[in-house]
Parts: sequence; C-alpha cells; structure tokens
Amino acid sequence: MPRTPSRDSRTRHAPRPMAERPIAPFESAESAWLWYQRARLNRAEGARLAVDPMAAARPCDPDDIVRAVTRLVRANALQRHHLRVLDRHGRRLTPPDSRLPEEAADAAHWAEALDRLATPLRQKGIVA
Repeated sequence: MPRTPSRDSRTRHAPRPMAERPIAPFESAESAWLWYQRARLNRAEGARLAVDPMAAARPCDPDDIVRAVTRLVRANALQRHHLRVLDRHGRRLTPPDSRLPEEAADAAHWAEALDRLATPLRQKGIVA
C-alpha cells in the first residue's frame, strides 16, 4: 500500500509575488508593428530576453498582432503588396522614407496597411 505524506510533510506552494508593472498601449500601429518585428527577429535568433521589472508591460503578445494582420488578410483589407512592404521594412526596423523616390510607393502602401491595422489594434486596447 503506497504511503501518503502526512499533512505536515507536504510541500506547500505559494505564488511568487510579481512586480507590478504599468501596462502601456502603443502610441501607434507603426510602433506596435515595429515592436512585433523586433520580437520576431529576436525569437528567430533564439534570444530569450529577461523582462525589465521597471519597464512598462505591453497589452499584448506579438502573436496578437499577427492574428490581427491575418484577419485583415482574410477580409481582403490587406493585400500581398501591403504584406511585402510591412515585412521588408519591418525587418529593417524602420519605416520607408517617402522622400526617397525608390521608397515612395512603399511609403504609401506602408501608411495604408498601418491605417487599416490601427482599427483592430485600437479595439483590442493594443494601440491608444
């Protein structure tokens, strides 16, 4: 017959107190997108970043932004050219510069895509 531990010998677990961190939504869809891209690039490199307990917490996970983009693609609100521009400039972690002739078209698609992305991100409280 297996012996069950007595009440006094059982290990008791209590949750560790977590530091209270303020939750700060992003100021724009662009800043949310670039934050997502940084997280994606870090993830691809295998980085595991320690959370700064004094830094503001974000109101979402990077995957929440991907889900919003996926919904917009399924609703045909974002097309392939939008995704290419978001990806290309997101990997560079900088928006396209509309003053440069070679990036003028990208800047227009970038602004259009982020304008469409802003609404669902605002509805979820990700963007202020």
